[in-house]
Amino acid sequence: LQLAESGGGLVQSGGSLNLSCVDSGHTLRYYAVGWFRQAPGKEREAVSCINNSDYDGQTYYSDSVKGRFNISRDFAKNAVSLQMNSLRVDDTAVYYCAAGRPFGDRTSPTRYDYWGQGTQVTISS
Repeated sequence: LQLAESGGGLVQSGGSLNLSCVDSGHTLRYYAVGWFRQAPGKEREAVSCINNSDYDGQTYYSDSVKGRFNISRDFAKNAVSLQMNSLRVDDTAVYYCAAGRPFGDRTSPTRYDYWGQGTQVTISS
């Protein structure tokens, strides 16, 4: 897998962004995908995850983003998107997508074998 994120940027608090994670190898549909973020001086944390559809397709959201973010697959584009609404200043971070098998702790970075380079999300007050 070769993952590439896009869609980051600078928006005001309350705004929206849509992040996309695309696999150039066209096999992302067979993997669980997670979105993680890392703010300066903080550990990388899981934001949202989605299992592959031929497993159970379940989704996960951290408490801090539940109700504001939505993860989904676009099979036609071989992509996983993260729609982020009602953004807050504390959502500012580098956001990474990652892919792996749907086993184990889905919030743990060690579950994922493939990572993108990250995309910066900055929310201004």
